Formats: sequence, structure tokens, C-alpha cells
Amino acid sequence: MFFSSPKAAMVDKDHALPGRSNPMVFNPTHAINGRSMLPPFEGLETLVVAMGCFWGVERRFWQQDGVVITAVGYAGGFTPNPTYEEVCSGLTGHTEVVLVVFDPSQTSLYQMLKVFWESHDPTQGLRQGNDIGSQYRSAIYFTNASQLTEINRTQEKFNAELIAQGLGPITTEIAPLKHFYYAETYHQQYLHKNPGGYCGLRGTGVCLE
Repeated sequence: MFFSSPKAAMVDKDHALPGRSNPMVFNPTHAINGRSMLPPFEGLETLVVAMGCFWGVERRFWQQDGVVITAVGYAGGFTPNPTYEEVCSGLTGHTEVVLVVFDPSQTSLYQMLKVFWESHDPTQGLRQGNDIGSQYRSAIYFTNASQLTEINRTQEKFNAELIAQGLGPITTEIAPLKHFYYAETYHQQYLHKNPGGYCGLRGTGVCLE
């Protein structure tokens, strides 16, 4: 997933693209399990994560036991209802994210966070590997206070492990989820539709125990 003239700095609200009032029109049916990617998600828990290019991130999470629904989109910025091209310009403030909907009776928030921390490099700032720009930054957007407590606990523990291995510190953005904007249909479950497609997802080799 590449683009020209990447923006390696965060845009501020006054200079962000204006966007639009109408939501993106997309097919809300999950290409793998046929479920709706739209809320409500009764009896389930949601978490929104950013770990670089969202194609590989979504695949990593749909492969996890207890994950019921995944969807790719945009969050953490200023532009309402952005397009992929706008996000790639670096002028929306958004990062590429994955909505993870999981069943807490089958898995746990800790397990989801373990996948998050171990599956990418959370120390790289506004990039992930060769994917450079604010839209590739590491982030977690939480939906309730108990999630924040567990995120902070695991972040502190994983940061210590990274530093012990000569890496770190963690640069992951941790913030409440304000808006999740669904990405275009062709991005949803992209690596299921295109098994040989690009995936730049790489971990550090450090484990969260």
C-alpha cells in the first residue's frame, strides 16, 4: 500500500481537509462470515487499533479465536467521512484502523492487546516499516474506562520488555474513540479477496507475557 509524497507530520485541525457530511457508501456484509459489520454488537466488546497498513492488521485479528467481526476504516483525525485517498494525503489526521469485535466469553481484552503489541513495532512514530506517514501510526482507541486501565497496564509492561531488548520507547497513541469511519468496500477483508496482496505487518519479536 504505497502513495506519493507521504506526509510524515501530523496535520492540525485548522489545516485538515473538510471532508463531507454523508457517510461512505459500502457493502456492510463481512466477506468471510457474512455478518454485518455495522453496530449494534450486542453482548460483544469492541476495540479499534492501528498498526500500519490495515489490510494485514485486519487479517491478523480475524484469525483470532473469539473475534466475531472485523472491519477496516479511519480514526483519530479531523476530517469527517474521509476517502482513502484523502487519508493517504496526510491531510485528515486519521490513521488506518481496524475495528475488532470480540466475544468476551470466548477471549479477552488482554488477548486482543497481546496480539496488538506483539504483531507490529509500536516504537516507530508516524510510520510502520517502509510505510511512512501519519496514517500508519500505531494507535489504540478505547471505548470504555476499563479498557483504558488494561491498555495502560499492558503498555507499561510491554514498554519495559522493549527497553530491556534495546528497543522502545512506545510511541503508540492511546485515546478515546471519537469516530470510526468505515473504509471503502474494496479495502474490507482485502487479503481474503486478494490472498497475495501486500502485507507489511511485522512484529519486534518481543512478547507480552
